[in-house]
Amino acid sequence: MAEQREGAPGVGESGPEEVRPEVARAREELVATARRTVAEGLVVGTSGNVSVRVGDTVLVTPTGVPYDRLAPEDVTGVDLSGRRILGRLRPTSELPMHLAVYRATGARAIVHTHAVHATAVSTLVQEVPAIHYITADLGGPARVAPYATYGTEELAENMLRALTDRTACLLQNHGTIAHGTTLTQAYDRTAQLEWMCRVWLTASSVPGLSPSLLSPEQLTEVAQKLRGYGQQD
Repeated sequence: MAEQREGAPGVGESGPEEVRPEVARAREELVATARRTVAEGLVVGTSGNVSVRVGDTVLVTPTGVPYDRLAPEDVTGVDLSGRRILGRLRPTSELPMHLAVYRATGARAIVHTHAVHATAVSTLVQEVPAIHYITADLGGPARVAPYATYGTEELAENMLRALTDRTACLLQNHGTIAHGTTLTQAYDRTAQLEWMCRVWLTASSVPGLSPSLLSPEQLTEVAQKLRGYGQQD
């Protein structure tokens, strides 16, 4: 169920919040990314959440609001302690996970989903098998954080351990979380992780055969090669 906004400002109350241009742009990009998670099948209903850090402000999707109804002004801003400083809606219930990542890493954006194949894999293994070389872009095989109730500090702690030297992990019986220096990078890593889980499940389903996996040495070679990937300045 979508949350109701608090009452609009009345006589004698403050008017619309003044938002810095960089925050306004980040809010728009966050909404576009959130909608993309739905459009590409990584999120159903109000599951999953997205955040981006602008300075010491964390912009995050609000709890219980379907993304097709989400507008930039609905995006909530909190400080690194979790205190709401922007917006009128309560932030996502998974805020502890987002804040834990921002406090512990140099991440500037986070995408959390309940993607089907990745969630399925989280119930089967403790680490996503190295089925494809894109594993190297995540820092190595994605670990599975032990299950804990959503929105709890326990889940945040489990996730943070699984993210050690990684940019993405699975949450057991729950979903995925990935971070990056931009929302585009965090989203791409999320999509790559879901795709790899789908490939592994597909290959593993063939009776009598087991998929070949890449060795740590092969992943190290790819990681070095990826440093020069794409257009360079």
